[in-house]
Amino acid sequence: MSTSIPSFNQYRVAAIQYEPTLGEKEKNVTALLRLVEEAAQHDARLIVLPEMATTGYCWESRSEVAPYVEPIPGPTTERFQQVAARYGSIIALGLPEVDPTTDVYYNSLALLGPEGVIGTYRKIHSYIAEPRWARDGDLGMPVWETPLGRLTGLICQDAEFFESARVPALHGADVLLFPTNWLDEKSPSGSWIARAFENGVYLIGANRYGSERGIQFSGGSCIVNPDGSIQAYLDDGEGIVYGEVDLSRSRAKKWGPPDEEPWGDRLVDRRPSEYVMLAHNTYLWEPLRYHSLYELGELPPGQLSCVAIIQTNLQEWGAQALQNSSLNATQTVRSIVQTLITDHDPARPDVLVLPELLLPGPVSPSAYENDGAIIAHFQNGAIEVPGAETDSLVELAKELQISLVLGVAERVKEPIPTYYNTILLIDPEGVYGTYRKLHLTAKDRLWASAGNLDLPTFDTPSGRIGLATGYDVLFPETLRVLASKGADMVCAPALLNFPDPIGLPPTRIPFHRPVAPEDFDPTHYLIWRVRAAENNVYLALANWDGDWHNTHANGNSGIFSPACLTYPWSEVIADEGEPILTMMTIDTREQRTGRRSSTHPLNYAPGDVAGSLTGELAYDIRDSIPGNVARGKPMLRKRVPYWYLDLVRKDL
Repeated sequence: MSTSIPSFNQYRVAAIQYEPTLGEKEKNVTALLRLVEEAAQHDARLIVLPEMATTGYCWESRSEVAPYVEPIPGPTTERFQQVAARYGSIIALGLPEVDPTTDVYYNSLALLGPEGVIGTYRKIHSYIAEPRWARDGDLGMPVWETPLGRLTGLICQDAEFFESARVPALHGADVLLFPTNWLDEKSPSGSWIARAFENGVYLIGANRYGSERGIQFSGGSCIVNPDGSIQAYLDDGEGIVYGEVDLSRSRAKKWGPPDEEPWGDRLVDRRPSEYVMLAHNTYLWEPLRYHSLYELGELPPGQLSCVAIIQTNLQEWGAQALQNSSLNATQTVRSIVQTLITDHDPARPDVLVLPELLLPGPVSPSAYENDGAIIAHFQNGAIEVPGAETDSLVELAKELQISLVLGVAERVKEPIPTYYNTILLIDPEGVYGTYRKLHLTAKDRLWASAGNLDLPTFDTPSGRIGLATGYDVLFPETLRVLASKGADMVCAPALLNFPDPIGLPPTRIPFHRPVAPEDFDPTHYLIWRVRAAENNVYLALANWDGDWHNTHANGNSGIFSPACLTYPWSEVIADEGEPILTMMTIDTREQRTGRRSSTHPLNYAPGDVAGSLTGELAYDIRDSIPGNVARGKPMLRKRVPYWYLDLVRKDL
């Protein structure tokens, strides 16, 4: 660590956007030194350059990149370190590294200060072409103590795995240094923003632009604030993005809307004891074979299903409760559901998700101003499961032939009265699934205990369903655990007033295929879309919207897809206003030509064919990766759990 830089709690930072020329190392280094010096002359104390900035990215083999790799420290890092010394800055440089002791190559970040190399990070999550020439990183996820705070590094695809940022955040990281060569997505990417938001840290993203060997890169270099807002960014072309870091903001882990009392804490509200499966490599093997081991836990066959959500308005709910004091909350729910289902006949969902705390409702018919009134509202209105209220909802599910997912305040009498914020999965046969909220908001803690049923999944004709609340889903660990258990879809009733989407204007980058709307995109970043795609699950989230006295909710309910590889994305987002039935078809079938045989594996010899002139091989589908992304879960298969153990340590 350099001692020649004074310590700063507030300082200027810079992200450099540049298009390197493949293999023209000296040209690239000379240009980058010029840009770094310009940033330093404009008082940038911390400067981040793109991934593989010195050489270009699209290397075919070890032999092709071999003339351009070098050790750290080495000749190139020495040149940048001299600039750092001249201006008292810290520089994060992306370059291909060779380890002289093994001759193994790495995609690396060198952190350079006035007195030399502060530290090295080697990219852990390799993108598709990198294994041709580079090894996955072996230096872990370091956090470097510097006069500019605690710094950590991610490189490109690392940002698609929440673990890459979460582990350093648990060790106190303030700033994510993010060299990248992001491609085929309008940027700043939602994944970058999510990593800053969920950990409450700054992200300095330095991307390249332009095209290399037919690959179109995304630009969008940026400074992202700890609340996920974009402080500054550059869409296309060479340039420097400047911003400010205030360490007090990245060390305040409370979150929620800026004009309200905090809803909770990003790190304190975590439940590490519930996350142990995050340290397991659950999708290393073929998933259908893995889940069916010992004839236990086999995934349901899956099908084409219709899923629906209802986004309910707080003011309308409160007004209806005032006008119909004799109509209890269960009858109100029945009335809303029956009306909307009837209005949409003959289309009818298989699964319908309703908001959190629908029983007794998130607000009292009259305004309440104190904690005692909140406690009384939820505890006096809590129901027993099963009970008269759930019996009524089972009858509704039977009448409509659908499954219902909704949130209730639950009371358990024995051994002593205990209250939970609970999610129920109700089908025509009864209460099929129960989940008790694990991650409690500040308001939840007034009246409810943390759940004691883990993070459960339930097999249905529509697939394997996980249950959670919206606040649970804000914690990236939640959906990762459910996905690791084979969930095809997560149903999440919500009562939230944050986070809001982030819009972005059109990009000037000439992508080869549509990647975003051509006009201004008001939901360029929406945390629920990121959560679904990074875990390869459908996410059906039903939130409240509007205001009622001291209770507020921000809507943005929707059904989100397990992959966002092509635009338009397969998703629906609810409109504000009167409740409507928002529906989408989901597909949880395996989508392979093989035969599924649950109890009798197919025996075949090479060359055997089955069926017709297609020459289709008679293989057991359990020995292949399902073609459906919700079943194959490629994002889970590419995890590197060896480095994730800190996620479940109880002392962090």
